[in-house]
Amino acid sequence: MENRDKRAEPAKAEGTTRLTWRRLLPLVVLLAGLATFFALGLNRFFSLETLQAHHGALRGWVQAHTVLAVAAAIVAYALATAFSLPIGVFLTVTLGFAFGTWWISLAIVSGATIGATALFLAARSGLGEPLRARAGPGVRRMEAGFRANAFSYLLTLRLIPLFPFWLVNLVPAFLGVSVRTYVIATFVGIIPGTVVYTQFGVGLASVIAQGDELTATGVLTPEVAAALGGLALIALAPVAYRWFRRRRAAV
Repeated sequence: MENRDKRAEPAKAEGTTRLTWRRLLPLVVLLAGLATFFALGLNRFFSLETLQAHHGALRGWVQAHTVLAVAAAIVAYALATAFSLPIGVFLTVTLGFAFGTWWISLAIVSGATIGATALFLAARSGLGEPLRARAGPGVRRMEAGFRANAFSYLLTLRLIPLFPFWLVNLVPAFLGVSVRTYVIATFVGIIPGTVVYTQFGVGLASVIAQGDELTATGVLTPEVAAALGGLALIALAPVAYRWFRRRRAAV
Protein backbone atom coordinates (compact mmCIF):
# COMPACT_ATOMS: atom_id res chain seq x y z
CA MET A 1 0.00 0.00 0.00
CA GLU A 2 2.79 2.41 0.94
CA ASN A 3 4.69 1.76 -2.31
CA ARG A 4 1.53 2.24 -4.32
CA ASP A 5 0.89 5.66 -2.73
CA LYS A 6 4.47 6.75 -3.48
CA ARG A 7 4.07 5.76 -7.11
CA ALA A 8 0.85 7.75 -7.37
CA GLU A 9 2.33 11.01 -6.09
CA PRO A 10 4.57 11.80 -9.09
CA ALA A 11 1.71 11.09 -11.47
CA LYS A 12 -0.52 13.50 -9.57
CA ALA A 13 2.17 16.19 -9.58
CA GLU A 14 2.77 15.71 -13.29
CA GLY A 15 -0.93 16.00 -14.03
CA THR A 16 -1.08 19.24 -12.05
CA THR A 17 1.83 20.64 -14.08
CA ARG A 18 0.12 19.77 -17.35
CA LEU A 19 -3.08 21.43 -16.16
CA THR A 20 -1.21 24.59 -15.17
CA TRP A 21 0.47 24.84 -18.56
CA ARG A 22 -2.84 24.29 -20.35
CA ARG A 23 -4.35 27.14 -18.39
CA LEU A 24 -1.40 29.43 -19.07
CA LEU A 25 -1.05 28.56 -22.76
CA PRO A 26 -3.62 31.09 -24.13
CA LEU A 27 -2.00 33.92 -22.19
CA VAL A 28 1.50 32.84 -23.27
CA VAL A 29 0.36 32.84 -26.91
CA LEU A 30 -1.02 36.37 -26.61
CA LEU A 31 2.15 37.66 -24.95
CA ALA A 32 4.28 35.94 -27.61
CA GLY A 33 2.23 37.63 -30.31
CA LEU A 34 2.83 41.05 -28.75
CA ALA A 35 6.57 40.38 -28.48
CA THR A 36 6.71 39.17 -32.10
CA PHE A 37 4.95 42.33 -33.29
CA PHE A 38 7.74 44.51 -31.90
CA ALA A 39 10.55 42.07 -32.68
CA LEU A 40 9.65 42.17 -36.40
CA GLY A 41 9.31 45.94 -36.33
CA LEU A 42 5.73 45.82 -37.61
CA ASN A 43 4.81 48.91 -35.59
CA ARG A 44 6.65 51.15 -38.07
CA PHE A 45 4.10 50.36 -40.80
CA PHE A 46 1.22 51.90 -38.84
CA SER A 47 1.56 55.61 -39.53
CA LEU A 48 -0.28 58.41 -41.32
CA GLU A 49 2.49 58.47 -43.92
CA THR A 50 1.77 54.84 -44.80
CA LEU A 51 -1.94 55.60 -44.97
CA GLN A 52 -1.37 58.53 -47.29
CA ALA A 53 0.93 56.51 -49.56
CA HIS A 54 -1.55 53.65 -50.03
CA HIS A 55 -4.89 55.42 -49.68
CA GLY A 56 -5.94 54.83 -53.29
CA ALA A 57 -5.37 51.07 -53.22
CA LEU A 58 -7.02 50.76 -49.81
CA ARG A 59 -10.21 52.59 -50.70
CA GLY A 60 -10.40 50.86 -54.07
CA TRP A 61 -10.18 47.42 -52.45
CA VAL A 62 -12.82 48.33 -49.86
CA GLN A 63 -15.22 49.52 -52.55
CA ALA A 64 -14.67 46.39 -54.65
CA HIS A 65 -14.94 43.92 -51.73
CA THR A 66 -17.08 45.65 -49.12
CA VAL A 67 -18.38 42.56 -47.31
CA LEU A 68 -14.94 40.97 -47.20
CA ALA A 69 -13.44 44.28 -46.07
CA VAL A 70 -15.88 44.56 -43.15
CA ALA A 71 -15.11 40.97 -42.09
CA ALA A 72 -11.37 41.68 -42.35
CA ALA A 73 -11.81 44.83 -40.26
CA ILE A 74 -13.54 42.89 -37.47
CA VAL A 75 -10.87 40.17 -37.49
CA ALA A 76 -7.99 42.68 -37.59
CA TYR A 77 -9.40 44.68 -34.70
CA ALA A 78 -10.11 41.56 -32.66
CA LEU A 79 -6.53 40.33 -33.11
CA ALA A 80 -5.02 43.74 -32.34
CA THR A 81 -7.06 44.00 -29.14
CA ALA A 82 -6.45 40.42 -28.01
CA PHE A 83 -2.69 40.79 -28.47
CA SER A 84 -2.75 44.29 -26.88
CA LEU A 85 -1.06 45.82 -29.93
CA PRO A 86 -0.68 49.61 -29.60
CA ILE A 87 -2.39 50.32 -32.92
CA GLY A 88 -6.03 50.62 -31.88
CA VAL A 89 -6.33 54.35 -32.56
CA PHE A 90 -4.56 54.01 -35.91
CA LEU A 91 -6.84 51.14 -36.98
CA THR A 92 -9.95 53.09 -36.02
CA VAL A 93 -8.83 56.16 -37.96
CA THR A 94 -7.82 53.99 -40.94
CA LEU A 95 -11.16 52.21 -41.07
CA GLY A 96 -13.02 55.51 -40.88
CA PHE A 97 -10.77 56.71 -43.70
CA ALA A 98 -11.29 53.58 -45.82
CA PHE A 99 -15.06 53.25 -45.45
CA GLY A 100 -16.00 56.90 -45.08
CA THR A 101 -19.17 56.09 -43.15
CA TRP A 102 -20.05 56.15 -39.46
CA TRP A 103 -21.52 52.62 -39.45
CA ILE A 104 -18.05 51.06 -39.68
CA SER A 105 -17.88 51.97 -35.99
CA LEU A 106 -20.17 48.99 -35.36
CA ALA A 107 -17.64 46.63 -36.94
CA ILE A 108 -14.82 48.21 -34.93
CA VAL A 109 -16.74 47.93 -31.65
CA SER A 110 -17.61 44.31 -32.44
CA GLY A 111 -14.00 43.41 -33.21
CA ALA A 112 -12.67 45.22 -30.15
CA THR A 113 -15.21 43.48 -27.91
CA ILE A 114 -14.31 40.07 -29.32
CA GLY A 115 -10.59 40.69 -28.84
CA ALA A 116 -11.01 42.14 -25.34
CA THR A 117 -13.14 39.16 -24.32
CA ALA A 118 -10.53 36.73 -25.62
CA LEU A 119 -7.87 38.50 -23.55
CA PHE A 120 -10.18 38.53 -20.54
CA LEU A 121 -10.82 34.78 -20.77
CA ALA A 122 -7.13 34.00 -21.30
CA ALA A 123 -6.10 36.07 -18.28
CA ARG A 124 -8.87 34.68 -16.10
CA SER A 125 -8.08 31.05 -16.90
CA GLY A 126 -4.33 31.48 -16.48
CA LEU A 127 -3.98 34.10 -13.75
CA GLY A 128 -7.39 34.74 -12.24
CA GLU A 129 -7.28 32.42 -9.24
CA PRO A 130 -3.58 32.95 -8.36
CA LEU A 131 -3.95 36.74 -8.50
CA ARG A 132 -7.11 36.68 -6.42
CA ALA A 133 -5.37 34.49 -3.85
CA ARG A 134 -2.43 36.91 -3.57
CA ALA A 135 -4.42 40.14 -3.82
CA GLY A 136 -3.83 42.77 -1.19
CA PRO A 137 -6.47 44.80 0.67
CA GLY A 138 -6.68 47.44 -2.07
CA VAL A 139 -7.39 44.95 -4.81
CA ARG A 140 -9.89 43.15 -2.58
CA ARG A 141 -11.78 46.42 -2.09
CA MET A 142 -11.89 46.83 -5.89
CA GLU A 143 -13.19 43.29 -6.14
CA ALA A 144 -15.96 44.17 -3.69
CA GLY A 145 -16.83 47.20 -5.80
CA PHE A 146 -17.04 45.12 -8.97
CA ARG A 147 -19.26 42.59 -7.24
CA ALA A 148 -21.54 45.31 -5.89
CA ASN A 149 -22.14 46.88 -9.30
CA ALA A 150 -19.75 45.40 -11.83
CA PHE A 151 -21.59 46.66 -14.90
CA SER A 152 -21.76 50.29 -13.76
CA TYR A 153 -18.12 50.36 -12.67
CA LEU A 154 -16.77 48.73 -15.81
CA LEU A 155 -18.96 50.92 -18.02
CA THR A 156 -17.49 53.98 -16.29
CA LEU A 157 -13.97 52.72 -16.93
CA ARG A 158 -14.81 52.22 -20.62
CA LEU A 159 -16.50 55.59 -21.07
CA ILE A 160 -13.94 57.57 -19.07
CA PRO A 161 -10.30 56.72 -19.94
CA LEU A 162 -8.98 56.72 -16.38
CA PHE A 163 -6.65 53.82 -17.23
CA PRO A 164 -5.13 52.40 -20.45
CA PHE A 165 -7.48 50.27 -22.55
CA TRP A 166 -5.35 47.12 -22.20
CA LEU A 167 -5.30 47.46 -18.41
CA VAL A 168 -9.09 47.73 -18.23
CA ASN A 169 -9.23 44.62 -20.41
CA LEU A 170 -7.18 42.65 -17.87
CA VAL A 171 -8.17 43.82 -14.40
CA PRO A 172 -11.75 42.44 -14.40
CA ALA A 173 -10.31 39.01 -15.22
CA PHE A 174 -9.14 38.51 -11.65
CA LEU A 175 -11.81 40.56 -9.88
CA GLY A 176 -14.74 38.21 -10.36
CA VAL A 177 -16.52 40.01 -13.23
CA SER A 178 -18.81 37.73 -15.23
CA VAL A 179 -18.31 37.27 -18.98
CA ARG A 180 -21.79 38.60 -19.75
CA THR A 181 -21.22 41.80 -17.77
CA TYR A 182 -17.78 42.25 -19.29
CA VAL A 183 -19.01 41.87 -22.87
CA ILE A 184 -22.02 44.19 -22.57
CA ALA A 185 -20.18 46.93 -20.64
CA THR A 186 -17.26 46.78 -23.08
CA PHE A 187 -19.45 46.92 -26.18
CA VAL A 188 -21.52 49.86 -24.95
CA GLY A 189 -18.69 51.72 -23.25
CA ILE A 190 -16.32 51.94 -26.21
CA ILE A 191 -18.90 53.25 -28.70
CA PRO A 192 -18.41 57.01 -28.09
CA GLY A 193 -14.61 56.96 -28.42
CA THR A 194 -14.83 54.72 -31.49
CA VAL A 195 -17.23 57.08 -33.27
CA VAL A 196 -14.97 60.05 -32.53
CA TYR A 197 -11.84 58.43 -33.97
CA THR A 198 -13.77 57.05 -36.94
CA GLN A 199 -14.97 60.54 -37.82
CA PHE A 200 -11.40 61.75 -37.62
CA GLY A 201 -10.58 59.18 -40.30
CA VAL A 202 -13.51 60.36 -42.43
CA GLY A 203 -12.12 63.89 -42.26
CA LEU A 204 -8.65 62.70 -43.31
CA ALA A 205 -10.18 60.95 -46.33
CA SER A 206 -11.66 64.20 -47.63
CA VAL A 207 -8.32 65.99 -47.15
CA ILE A 208 -6.29 63.34 -49.00
CA ALA A 209 -8.91 63.04 -51.76
CA GLN A 210 -8.42 66.75 -52.49
CA GLY A 211 -4.66 66.29 -52.64
CA ASP A 212 -4.00 68.46 -49.61
CA GLU A 213 -1.06 67.84 -47.30
CA LEU A 214 -1.53 66.42 -43.84
CA THR A 215 -0.71 69.64 -42.04
CA ALA A 216 -2.39 71.14 -38.99
CA THR A 217 -4.35 73.60 -41.12
CA GLY A 218 -4.94 71.22 -44.03
CA VAL A 219 -6.71 68.53 -42.01
CA LEU A 220 -9.03 70.89 -40.12
CA THR A 221 -12.19 69.88 -41.99
CA PRO A 222 -15.61 70.02 -40.26
CA GLU A 223 -15.42 66.26 -39.59
CA VAL A 224 -11.95 66.53 -38.08
CA ALA A 225 -12.93 69.60 -36.05
CA ALA A 226 -15.92 67.72 -34.62
CA ALA A 227 -13.72 64.72 -33.86
CA LEU A 228 -11.16 66.92 -32.11
CA GLY A 229 -13.95 68.38 -30.01
CA GLY A 230 -14.99 64.86 -29.05
CA LEU A 231 -11.42 63.94 -28.18
CA ALA A 232 -11.16 67.03 -25.97
CA LEU A 233 -14.27 65.92 -24.08
CA ILE A 234 -12.85 62.42 -23.67
CA ALA A 235 -9.56 63.84 -22.39
CA LEU A 236 -11.39 66.06 -19.87
CA ALA A 237 -13.70 63.26 -18.70
CA PRO A 238 -11.24 61.81 -16.13
CA VAL A 239 -10.70 65.28 -14.61
CA ALA A 240 -14.45 65.86 -14.35
CA TYR A 241 -14.96 62.39 -12.93
CA ARG A 242 -12.37 62.89 -10.16
CA TRP A 243 -13.79 66.33 -9.34
CA PHE A 244 -17.30 64.86 -9.05
CA ARG A 245 -16.06 62.08 -6.76
CA ARG A 246 -14.29 64.58 -4.51
CA ARG A 247 -17.46 66.69 -4.29
CA ARG A 248 -19.52 63.65 -3.37
CA ALA A 249 -17.02 62.59 -0.73
CA ALA A 250 -17.03 66.09 0.79
CA VAL A 251 -20.82 66.17 1.16
